[in-house]
Amino acid sequence: MIFTAALFILIGIAIKYGKMYNLIAGYNTMSPEEKSKYDIEKIATLFRNVMIAMAVGILISYGLASWLNIPKIKIFGMFTSILIGLPYLLIMSNSKKYRK
Repeated sequence: MIFTAALFILIGIAIKYGKMYNLIAGYNTMSPEEKSKYDIEKIATLFRNVMIAMAVGILISYGLASWLNIPKIKIFGMFTSILIGLPYLLIMSNSKKYRK
């Protein structure tokens, strides 16, 4: 679980600060004209924030499960973070807010 959280943080940082926009599904297949319609800097910031939020949710559930000695909290926290984070990310990144 800690590896998964670290991976989410690294992906978020790589997209935002490493400008690895090709990690964003569909962006690398867009034509230059289509790419110019999107504010990729704002989308990268959104990706970073959501990835870090999912990682924090996973780490909190891991710590809580260890502290209370209830292993099921780890699984619940991980799936909850992902099931809330990914749809939010997909919906927001495709909204009009991130188009020029």
